[in-house]
Amino acid sequence: MGNISGFFKNVVSEMRKVSWPKRKELTRYTIVVLATCIFMALFFTVVDAGISGLFRWFVAL
Repeated sequence: MGNISGFFKNVVSEMRKVSWPKRKELTRYTIVVLATCIFMALFFTVVDAGISGLFRWFVAL
């Protein structure tokens, strides 16, 4: 049990050293991540539709 309590004391000690982002930074980072995810989803949707269209066109020949 001594190892577990020592582990959690070290975790608390390390968590105090962490530099947490401010609210404004966190909001900005969240918007960037969401915008990137949406852009990538749209991009891959368009690429998938294009490749599917090419395969359908090629098979129809």
